[in-house]
Amino acid sequence: MAPLLQVNDLRTQFRTDDGLLQAVDGVSFNVEPGQVLGIVGESGCGKSVTCLTIMGLNDQRNTESSGEVLFRGENLLKASPKRLREVRGNEIAMIFQDPMTSLNPVHTIGKQLSEAVLLHRDVSRKEARARALELLEAVRIPRAERRIDDYPHQFSGGMRQRVMIAMALINSPDLLIADEPTTALDVTTQAQILELLKQLQKDFGTAIIMITHDLGVVAETCDDVVVMYSAKVAEHADVDEIFERPQHPYTWGLMGSLPRLDVVVDRLQQIPGQPPSLLNPPNGCRFHPRCPYTMAVCKEKVPVLAEVPGEVFHEQACHLDPATKEREAAKLLAAVTGVRA
Repeated sequence: MAPLLQVNDLRTQFRTDDGLLQAVDGVSFNVEPGQVLGIVGESGCGKSVTCLTIMGLNDQRNTESSGEVLFRGENLLKASPKRLREVRGNEIAMIFQDPMTSLNPVHTIGKQLSEAVLLHRDVSRKEARARALELLEAVRIPRAERRIDDYPHQFSGGMRQRVMIAMALINSPDLLIADEPTTALDVTTQAQILELLKQLQKDFGTAIIMITHDLGVVAETCDDVVVMYSAKVAEHADVDEIFERPQHPYTWGLMGSLPRLDVVVDRLQQIPGQPPSLLNPPNGCRFHPRCPYTMAVCKEKVPVLAEVPGEVFHEQACHLDPATKEREAAKLLAAVTGVRA
């Protein structure tokens, strides 16, 4: 079966007063039908810009993009604005971080959901409202038949996020992009939203790209994981493979900073330093100024994303030798799980 989405050597740069900012630099990945792909990394690494480029939502006045975004074989980077409007919200939908900036405060929830249907479907307003009510019930809004005529400010943060999920799914898209969908929510509500997304993914068969900085979310929801650092892909693998056999020092740093319930520590581990400026990134490997394993080659040569030998798909971009990577991955697994490798 052909991939639903193929992103090939995607590059996006913004023209700023200080120069060109390379926000996405050579990113490639596939999304299969029904698959959940996680894109993880620190703030500013290019996760959201990657998906905004896929959706064609960057401001074209100061943005340049190249590469390919093949959705069912059609390159969306070359699609007309009219075609992109047909795709957005219908075949590909997006859940944004803050629902209050995405929902119109002067229109009821029901009207906004109905308009999303009417934009892409030849149905009556009555049928569109019935579809809106169906989706509100699907995302477990209590007393949906009464809440459909409420305004966004009358919903809690968790309920607004459920409304955004309903809006994204209302036209049964084949691909859903969730950009940090649990960022502003408390822990209990986060768990409810993630469980809801997993259930809806099974019910609707929708593929999902989950953008997050939280490896816990990745472990809970994703099939494959792309780890991004400074606009590039550092590692890409099956979710179990990346937790059991991480191959990149940046991934080790992310995993090493995860708290454990069975161990009390004064301070969590942290990755030293700050991510580099995308206006003036370092030569060679962009992680080398923060990496404890830096060698001379790391400062001079950009590592190529290469496949890791094994039974499961796994790519990484690091100059370290395979034996060191396997040894450090085993040490990290023992430290995180408390079980010796």
